[in-house]
Amino acid sequence: MKSLCLALALIATSAVSVAHVTLETRDAVAGSSYKGVLRIGHGCDGSPTTSVRVLLPEGFRMAKPMPKAGWQLKTVKQAVTPYDYYGKTINADVREIVWEGGNLPDDFYDEFVFRGTLPARAGDTAWFKVIQRCVKGEARWEQIPQAGQPEGEFPATGVKLGKPDAAAHAH
Repeated sequence: MKSLCLALALIATSAVSVAHVTLETRDAVAGSSYKGVLRIGHGCDGSPTTSVRVLLPEGFRMAKPMPKAGWQLKTVKQAVTPYDYYGKTINADVREIVWEGGNLPDDFYDEFVFRGTLPARAGDTAWFKVIQRCVKGEARWEQIPQAGQPEGEFPATGVKLGKPDAAAHAH
């Protein structure tokens, strides 16, 4: 009986982990160019997804989303600490990406793609918060995991920022 309970618990845990909104690539070099493939695996309690809003982490730069057939796309820019981008001073940058007006049934899976430059904070995790709106309700994937605490019900998705490989930069 114990093994049956353990097996059922593992199956339930697996179903929950698959249900999260996640990024395909979860490890990358700090400060590098990054292609984010955001995976939406279900709707909200059976209701179709109609909007996916990504809140970009502090220090994520020059975000450019990929258009998606059947969805309207918009970006939200905000003031940022000025930085140089190929000789041009950038004072405002994309902080949010929104795909809306589509219809992704609960039984289907889809991906939403963007690119940009990751924060230059090796050893840190860049957290991407996602608000998934549905015909009925929404899911706010915004909880940042805390050390030593169990993962929340609606966790944000993150990219672990690694150190650049010195050998990769040698000529």
